[in-house]
This record gives sequence, structure tokens and C-alpha cells, in this order.
Amino acid sequence: MNLIIFGPPGAGKGTQSNFIVKKYNLFQLSTGDILRDQIKKKTDLGIKISPIINSGSFVSDEIVSELIDGFIKDDRFKNRIIFDGYPRSLNQVKNLNNLLIKYKQKIDLVLKLSVKLETIKKRISERRILEKRADDYEEVAIRRYKTYEKTTEPVIEYYKKLNLLKVVDGERSIQQINKEISDIIDLILS
Repeated sequence: MNLIIFGPPGAGKGTQSNFIVKKYNLFQLSTGDILRDQIKKKTDLGIKISPIINSGSFVSDEIVSELIDGFIKDDRFKNRIIFDGYPRSLNQVKNLNNLLIKYKQKIDLVLKLSVKLETIKKRISERRILEKRADDYEEVAIRRYKTYEKTTEPVIEYYKKLNLLKVVDGERSIQQINKEISDIIDLILS
């Protein structure tokens, strides 16, 4: 099973992905984590993308597509991937579809964590203290939330038309969200 999990930065995609990974023996592909790791390691790519990410913008589709390709073609992850926060645009949907076809895979489920901006601001503030993430400032969070909403709306509509989309109320407790996601996945796997 390959699935995509959507939600604005701070919605809990990482938390829910970790839960799904453990329960269903899948692999999380978080473009944000991969990109932050490149910055932390001060790779050429990391140095190039650091100002982009810290300003609240998204890196180019070409860079992200290259990272995704390396993950999808690895047989260890075949049909066992959670795409966390990707694709974010219709161009990325097209790139992902092409890669999935190339490696004989498909998307089985798309989850959207629905969370209000006020909740995001509160969570980002807490996360900044706990995880010390450089991109977790309220003004950056607001900008990323608005960018996310604007750019992913057509992507969400695309997957909705394919009947793959399930919307989950991300305002509830982690355990309540875990249960709803488990129920959805169990239904698909049965």
C-alpha cells in the first residue's frame, strides 16, 4: 500500500506517519525531513535550499522529484510508502504519477488532516520549543499555511475526483486521529 498524507505544516503529518509506519510496516517519505537533513549536513543541496525553506517558501519541483525518484526506485520501499506532504502541486502530481508508473506502483489512499490556522500557530510554537526547528516561527508558519492552502487545493481536488481522498479531523487528540486513520486503512486492506 502506498498512501499520501496531507495537511498544513504543523497539522501532525509526521506524528501520524510515524504511527502508520509502525502499525503497518511502511516507510515514511517526508520531503521536509529529507530537505532539513540536507541543510543540517551542509551538503551542496542543503546550502542551496536553506534560505528558501527558512523564508517559508517551497523548493523547486525538480529538486524534490529527484529526491522522490531515489526513494521510489528502491525495492525495499516498493508499495510501502507514506508520502508525507508530497505532492504539493499538480506538476508534482504529474511527476509522482510518472515515477509510480515507471516503477509499477500506485497510490491506494490519500489522507487529509484538516486543521485550522489558530491550531497550527499553537502547535508550531510548542514544536519550536521542543524540537528547536529553525523554520518554526509564527510568521513563517502563517506564510507556509497560506501557501499550502493555495497550492494544494487543486491537488486535493484531483485525488478527490479519483475517489482516493479521506478527510480526517486533525483538531482532535493524537489517539482519536490514530484510530480514525487505522479504521480507514483497515477497511482498504480488508
